[in-house]
Amino acid sequence: MKLYEFQGKRIFKENNIPVPKGTLIVSPNQPIEVDPPAVLKTQVLVGGRGKAGGIKIWDSSSKLSELLQDMFSQKLKGEPVRAILAEEKVDIVHEFYLSITFKGNSATHVLVASSAGGVEIEKIAQENPGKIITLPIDPFLGPTAYQVRYVAKTLGLKDHRELKKLINSLYAVYSSYDATLVEINPLALTPTGLVALDAKILLDDKSRPRQEKLFSLLVNEQQSLARGDRESEEAKPDTITYVPMSGSVGLISDGAGTGMLTLDLIKDAGEEAANFCELGSITNPEVMYNAMAAVLKNPEVKSLLIVLIGGFNRMDDMAEGILGYREDNNLKIPLVVRMCGTMEEVGKEMMDQAGIPTYDDLLGAVREVVALAKEK
Repeated sequence: MKLYEFQGKRIFKENNIPVPKGTLIVSPNQPIEVDPPAVLKTQVLVGGRGKAGGIKIWDSSSKLSELLQDMFSQKLKGEPVRAILAEEKVDIVHEFYLSITFKGNSATHVLVASSAGGVEIEKIAQENPGKIITLPIDPFLGPTAYQVRYVAKTLGLKDHRELKKLINSLYAVYSSYDATLVEINPLALTPTGLVALDAKILLDDKSRPRQEKLFSLLVNEQQSLARGDRESEEAKPDTITYVPMSGSVGLISDGAGTGMLTLDLIKDAGEEAANFCELGSITNPEVMYNAMAAVLKNPEVKSLLIVLIGGFNRMDDMAEGILGYREDNNLKIPLVVRMCGTMEEVGKEMMDQAGIPTYDDLLGAVREVVALAKEK
């Protein structure tokens, strides 16, 4: 599960990682507690906000309401802006990069750091990877004192004690929240110390049973923002659970349990889900239609998996919604459907006549949709 920046920074603050003073804005006319100059940052789950115009400076010469109105009208890589984080502008002496993540090919927790942060880190990773430090972390010991001293020396920080506190706090977030990535980019050196100017956190979806309270809070927040993206009253937003994520496989399920299982299977098959979308209760063709509309607004979706286990829901109704959306929107993205349950024979016949194969086997459907996503 990918978190919004404001969610990540709240976790950072709760774990003694310094962040700028800020206010979350959900309306252009909302009063804020930050004085100019301030940084206005759109809250979206896609990268490249700065280059796409999603970060602006508010100073005393500009009108806040006009800036906010302009930013709220944006779509960044297809994702509408539903919230903006306004933060005090800090005096930056230097920018660094710092993260802790899991390196899958070696099954190792690693500390990653660089003396260059911000947008430059991607360029450095490609052109001069030697400037990026990667140190393995023993899960029983955590980051060691000599590793911190080495990072401090490489970054050019004379006093390693402040960095030690920050890295230990970052590792505490990584381990106690079951994260697969905690990233600060940039980490700013200011006249008063180190400050996390951004926060990127990815949580392991498989940890949800252990982190139920945390996931519930984060999912509810993300749902409340995503709901504003549904333009039609027919979408029945209260019946659809939609949570954006960071992968390329779109997912719609008619049950939460099956949906959570499918998230794990997609990851085990070598890909990440682009979202979690669950239809909820008894549904109809309109709900399926609008669920597809919500999921496919994300331009990162390369293939779509629809998992249906018709208990109370009729498969002919689900097929009607799927085929209606495909016809109305000239769907180009590959579609994989696992269909079984009530009226499945009729539903499968409708899908077959439209040239869309259906699967009985969930694992087979997952493997197919992942393969299709990787071909794109």
